[in-house]
Parts: sequence; structure tokens; C-alpha cells
Amino acid sequence: MRICYTLLSPTFEMHQYTADLANRMAQAGHEVHLVTSSYAPLDRYIPAVIVHTPVDTVSTGSLLEGLKLAGRRKATKMILDIDPDLVHFSGPHIWNLSLMHKLKARGLPIIHTLHTIDPPWGSSYGAVIRLWNRQIVRTADHILVHGQTFLQRLLAMGVSRERVTSTPLLHLFIGGSWLGSFPDLAASVEYQPWALFFGRLKPYKGVEYLISACAMMKTDKSFPGRVIIAGFGDLSQYWGGSLPARLEIHNYWIDDEEAMDLFCRCGLVVLPYVDASQSALIAAAYYFRKPVIVTRMGALPEYVREGETGFIVEPDHPAALARCLERVLDDPVRLGRMGSAGRAWYEVHRMEQEAALIQVYTRLAEAKAAALRRRAARVH
Repeated sequence: MRICYTLLSPTFEMHQYTADLANRMAQAGHEVHLVTSSYAPLDRYIPAVIVHTPVDTVSTGSLLEGLKLAGRRKATKMILDIDPDLVHFSGPHIWNLSLMHKLKARGLPIIHTLHTIDPPWGSSYGAVIRLWNRQIVRTADHILVHGQTFLQRLLAMGVSRERVTSTPLLHLFIGGSWLGSFPDLAASVEYQPWALFFGRLKPYKGVEYLISACAMMKTDKSFPGRVIIAGFGDLSQYWGGSLPARLEIHNYWIDDEEAMDLFCRCGLVVLPYVDASQSALIAAAYYFRKPVIVTRMGALPEYVREGETGFIVEPDHPAALARCLERVLDDPVRLGRMGSAGRAWYEVHRMEQEAALIQVYTRLAEAKAAALRRRAARVH
């Protein structure tokens, strides 16, 4: 198949996600193209992915950027010149909807990932997002979501089951240059007595809640447990004054090599989110054979088998999180057992995800081929 991923935003997290899809399909032998911005983090992609940068977009689409119609025309022409069997819009951009209409008019099947159905926490433009999502759902031939809870929401909105696929969010944080370098990046792991919070510091991720939990952890010197927060962002907006003794901060951009070291050495990964749709960090933890602690938000609980691959706590409840951390951080045998169960979960769902995507892609490609045959028959 000739697959064209389209992500006109240079947003790093969206390219991590898109690169995982594109890299895997290219490794499987498909002809894979990416149409994106010249400002995109292209080191996420392996050389087998054919990258096109017809635009210089710098965001998901401000009003000013949306008015730059010449860029939209360049993106449209590039995709049409590629003539793919299908186009997968893997992340949001203000041009997506108009591009979808133009491409469908030329007979190209469209699949669009919806990363969230509800507006982000604290968003001031929630009504716009809901309206936009409804238009995307109405226009795309197929919708991909990453949680059964979101699939059920779409079905309740009247979307037919045949038009929606749900798979877990399984991409890693590793750039394309690392892929294939080692048979298993997690071949050697430890279970040191600390929990890892990883990623950009944002309000919805519950950083304040996690710091409060650290402050509540027992002070007994025989207990070695602690927490590492690794990621860049303004920490001062979440905590004033001195930090808890059991907390270590790496407040800067974490590169791939340091990130892999942190995931290999930590005892578990903690996602104390107070709002979320889903997170690929659960899959990353499982890949590195580490259990997780997540909050009961969005689709996060769907990714966890309670007591087997991780634990689920209530959001914004620091005492419950502190007690959960205390129960497991000084038990490396239990952490290792749970981590192995997480890796097994990851491997099974990875295969299922790829099979589900191939099934959807094949169906869309066959629909395009059938439409071309009907058109040729009418001409003759």
C-alpha cells in the first residue's frame, strides 16, 4: 500500500505518535509518505519514510496561519501528486477539514485520529473543539481513537461501528535514529526505589498533586522511596517554597538517551493526571517492564490491570497516591513481576493494534480501487 500520513503541525508529541505509525508501516514494507511542516522534528522518522515539507506551519493552526491559503494549496497538491491509497490525518490542524473535503472529492479515502473528544482541561474554546470534532467525524471515512470509552462516545453520537476503530496508544518516545540499533532497548532493567514522572509539566498532569503526595510519604529512614520529576516547564506555578525531601527534579528537556536511562532504572512510572484522554507513557513504561500508577481519568484505567500491571488511584487525592507509592517502591521483586506482566500486555496489544490498522487501511485502499474501476467502466 501507499500510505500518506498528514500532520501539518510541528508539535513534538504529535510527531512522536505519527512517527510510530509511519515507521512501523515502512518497516512492514509499505510505501509510506509524510506530508508535514519544515519545522517538524523529523529525527523521529526512519529513512524509509518519504518526508515532504511543502509548508512552514508553526502550530496546530492559529487564525493567522489558517488564512495562509497558499500553504494549504501546496499541501493539497503534494498529497494529490503522491496519489496514495489512503490519507491518514494523524493530528489536528486548522486546514485538516478543508483538505479532507478536497481530497475526498478526488477519490482519496480519509482516516483521521481523534486524540480527544472533550476539550483539554482549562480550555477557553471548548465549544469550538466540539464543533470541529463533529465536522471531522462527519467528513472522514474512518475515525481512529485510543480508548473504548471514546469509541462508545462516538457510537452514542450516532457514528456507525464500521467507521470507528479503537486501539491503545502504544508509541514510545524514541527517535528514529534509535530504532533498529538494539534488539530490545529494555533488555537490561533495574527496579530502583523511585517513581518516575516523565514529560512536559502541564496543569492537567497533576504535578502539584504528585508533589503533595511526596510531602505525605513516610519519613522513616528505613524506607528508601522517592519520586523523580523529569521534564521541562515552570515548576513554580505548581509549588511554592522548599520541595519535599523525597522529590528530585530534572527540570529541562530530556533527550532520548537520558529518557531511556530513567525508564530502565526507575521502579515504576506515575501518571497523576487530573484530566486526560489517554497517554502513551503507559505503553512506554510497559515496554521497559515497569508497572504504572494512573488516575481514574479518561481511558487511562483501560490500560491497567489493577494489581497486575499497575494501580489506579483517584485523581487529586495525594494521600491515596502517597500510600500507593509506599506499598510498592521498596519491593523490587513485586515491581519486577508486575513489570513483566506489563511488557506481556504491551506485546499482545502491539500486535493487535498493527493488525487492526492494516485491516482498516486495506479496506480503505480497496474502496479506492473499486471506485477507480467503476469510473473506468463508465468511461468505456
